[in-house]
Amino acid sequence: MDRYLITHSLLSSWMYAMQENPYEDATSERDSYAEFVATLRREPTPTNEAMQKGIDFENLVTDIMSGCGDPSHGWYEAATSVSRIIKNGVLQFKARREIEVSGVPILLHGRLDALKAGIIFDIKFSGSYEIGKYLDSTQHPTYFELVPEAKEFMYLVSNGTNVWPEGYSREETPSIIPVIEDFLKFLKRQGLIETFAEKWVAL
Repeated sequence: MDRYLITHSLLSSWMYAMQENPYEDATSERDSYAEFVATLRREPTPTNEAMQKGIDFENLVTDIMSGCGDPSHGWYEAATSVSRIIKNGVLQFKARREIEVSGVPILLHGRLDALKAGIIFDIKFSGSYEIGKYLDSTQHPTYFELVPEAKEFMYLVSNGTNVWPEGYSREETPSIIPVIEDFLKFLKRQGLIETFAEKWVAL
């Protein structure tokens, strides 16, 4: 029986679409739903300005850790703070784990920005921040399922000037399994399960 890939990004795209589109209105003309379907079809996504800033900030952190960061960069101090936190961690760690959800073989997949002493770190760049910003994110529940030995997940959020840590323990984090169950049910109801099976089969 085939296995099917599921990532945090796929679940996040779906959850965002559902916030804009309740189940009973899932086929209305909404950008978030169209974006989810594009993600489900694995269509290329153009890099927008916010995404590029996130990539540039993370690259600066990596450059600083390798000793070649530009001290004149406007984000240098914030990126240095992040680099100190994740120093000596395993960077860009690819994690995979086989699970079964509602009788469907699933291969969870994710890339960790850093893994250090049982803590998963994820670097975020954001123009604004408020406490609990990532409380409802699918990322830390997915990554806890991916890395059973991890005890804590820490978002390192920066606007290029400040760095805000936002942490979650395994004990306080709900399981991602019920979310995946709801996701699969939704795909069946909306006639999208075949698209998922075709585009997300694990090779």
